[in-house]
Amino acid sequence: MSSQLKTYLTPEEYLAIERRAEYRSEYFNGETFAMVGASRRHNLIAGNIFGELRQQLKGRPCEVYTNDMRVRIPATGLYTYPDVVVVCGEPEFEDEYIDTLLNPTLIVEVLSGSTAAYDRGQKFGHYRNIESLTEYLLVAQDECRIEQFVKQSDRQWRVTDTCSLESTIELAFVPCTLQLKEVYDKVSV
Repeated sequence: MSSQLKTYLTPEEYLAIERRAEYRSEYFNGETFAMVGASRRHNLIAGNIFGELRQQLKGRPCEVYTNDMRVRIPATGLYTYPDVVVVCGEPEFEDEYIDTLLNPTLIVEVLSGSTAAYDRGQKFGHYRNIESLTEYLLVAQDECRIEQFVKQSDRQWRVTDTCSLESTIELAFVPCTLQLKEVYDKVSV
């Protein structure tokens, strides 16, 4: 019987490896977790949201990033790649590489069967520790549905569920609106 020792990485070791890697991995508590590829629907929805936000944020003091912008949650140590991230005000980065954002205002995750429970539970638990985060969107890809979580106080979040293609979501802290018909453009739901 053989036993294999698990190798734990420091955050610095993880970042050194991640910056050279051909694929992305999340990091938590010394371990890395390879990220799987996304479906066509997932990519269309994330791209539509990015496009809508980018267009509406032109000329405003906010930046929008796609899923290649790593986010670090200092309070828990998680490094992750949200599908879409917005930062309003001056972005803060972990180091001189300017590839790990510390102060997102809005995070959007497009749900899949394998990530929905994690995105709603543990991952949102990590995200709630980001002081600058004021809004979190969970976007279904198999049905027309967006769950909008808006920070009310330090640990209180208000949730709104929107399920109609004719609906529009007013973002609370980012000066934008999302029309569900645009979010789901070219996606049959």
